[in-house]
Amino acid sequence: MRVFVTGATGFIGSAVVRELLDAGHQVTGLARSDSSAAALAAAGAEVRRGALDDLDSLREGAAAADGVAHFAFIHDFSADFDFAAACAADLRAIEAIGTALEGSDKPFVMSSGTALLQPGRLNTEEDTAPPESFGAVRARNEDAAVALAGRGVRSAAVRFSPTVHGRGDKGFVSMLIGIAREKGFAAYVGDGANRWPAVHRTDAARLVRLALESAPAGTRLHAVADEGVPFRDIAAAIGHHLDVPVRSITAEEAPAHFGWLANVAGLDAPASNTLTRKWLGWEPTGPSLIEDLEEGHYFA
Repeated sequence: MRVFVTGATGFIGSAVVRELLDAGHQVTGLARSDSSAAALAAAGAEVRRGALDDLDSLREGAAAADGVAHFAFIHDFSADFDFAAACAADLRAIEAIGTALEGSDKPFVMSSGTALLQPGRLNTEEDTAPPESFGAVRARNEDAAVALAGRGVRSAAVRFSPTVHGRGDKGFVSMLIGIAREKGFAAYVGDGANRWPAVHRTDAARLVRLALESAPAGTRLHAVADEGVPFRDIAAAIGHHLDVPVRSITAEEAPAHFGWLANVAGLDAPASNTLTRKWLGWEPTGPSLIEDLEEGHYFA
């Protein structure tokens, strides 16, 4: 299969490229910069120059491929990040790719997140985001991608865990470690019983490949290995490796300690992978989040 991958040099996207190539597929990756193009070429992929807002390039790349994996998203972790604008750009990209694939029965896999779902209970692949929630604006993109199944596209949304962990991770876990270094202690909110789903990067990449190969049209899949890791366990592992105290803080203290990450640190959104495993035969084999932290590479 010839697969067009956006976000192909990101933490998840580069693992997907490697997984696809190792499985015998051909890959063309979208590259905005010379360094991204060089990285793709070094990995053995072909290069299409373009960007998320270059809709013609997206349409052309999709039309020339046998399937599309869409992972490009504007990730800006600054305090003034315009999440709604980033979601709007992503929706335009999804619509452009969908137009190119319409009526072809080709696979289209896009990225979403389990953190968009209902907090405080175990969410399944059949659950959707509450319409009044903060995450609903991105959940609309997921809905748009899944709806392409009605237009002759074998579309699927992969909901990634809040932490896709592994060597080279610069996401939430790395940020929490940086905060603990700066503040001199690792914190959790309240009793720290709130739960984060987690998945190892290699397991996530394998799930994407399986989705491209065989996911039924219109499915939502969970890239989840740990259904819900108590946040206090994450803080304890960080404190142990940094040799700093581990403390509870109140919800009122969380914004001063975690900054904009406070809402994520208090997230309680466990998620199931039962239907994903049933539909695709996917079985996570990588280390759990706590095992990955215990390996020490996050602290090197």
